[in-house]
Amino acid sequence: MRRRSIRKYTDERVTNEQVSGLLKAAMNAPTARNLRPWHFIVMRDREKMDRVPSFHAYSQMMREATVAVLVCGDMKVQERMGYLSADLGAATQNLLLEATEMGLGTVWLGIYPREERMGPIRDLLGIPDHILPFSLVPIGYPAEEKPIRDKFDPERVHNDGW
Repeated sequence: MRRRSIRKYTDERVTNEQVSGLLKAAMNAPTARNLRPWHFIVMRDREKMDRVPSFHAYSQMMREATVAVLVCGDMKVQERMGYLSADLGAATQNLLLEATEMGLGTVWLGIYPREERMGPIRDLLGIPDHILPFSLVPIGYPAEEKPIRDKFDPERVHNDGW
């Protein structure tokens, strides 16, 4: 419940060891048939990170983050799209939760299924056609504090039927 979308970061650098820990958490997510169809692109190039807001209107925080991770899916590994987005969503959530545990701030930026985002990120990073860019996660030390928010809604819970 402590995980919140953080969009403002300090200039303190996220270490390679921290990024490795985030990726280990992401790769420990459950996947359909244990196929693990993911690839992760670690972005640290300031010029490339600063270009993302030109095609993703909600990504202004990329200019402040010291690192970002693009979560991608390999369509050759998981040919049926039915589970690919679930697998990649689980990996993204694991990364977000681990970042919170480390005291880092993140926000989930949707890439898939928006072609106006998928095409430019493919071009920016040279991603092959069989790799699906799914989500982009800017990461940094939080420069904002958000309170825990309880989103539990008992109206959404049903026992043994509707």
